[in-house]
Amino acid sequence: MDVQRVDITDKATELVKKLQEQYGELIFHQSGGCCDGSAPMIFEAGDMYLDDSDVLLGKIAGVNFYMNQDQFEYWKHTHLTVDITEGRGSSFSLEIPLGYRFIVHSRLMTDEESAALNV
Repeated sequence: MDVQRVDITDKATELVKKLQEQYGELIFHQSGGCCDGSAPMIFEAGDMYLDDSDVLLGKIAGVNFYMNQDQFEYWKHTHLTVDITEGRGSSFSLEIPLGYRFIVHSRLMTDEESAALNV
């Protein structure tokens, strides 16, 4: 069973592609409560300091998606889907000037998904 921890909607993928054209290589990081709460934020690669405490959850729309290890402990039993909504968030994420912000929809993983990921 091929199980992914994170996915992305078509609308969000379109926005990511726009941002990639403008900025090049990007990364997602699920914030831990600063600024826009627990919103996924997208940055130019190299603009966000990552260390051993950041967990790579997967790749969506060609962009690595990270979350801090402490926050991951709370979210490890969930599947995340990155989407967008209109409106300006209060973060430093690259989509904000375009009048959008990334949001995340979550659901609990099934028993089969959890077993496949050894959660």
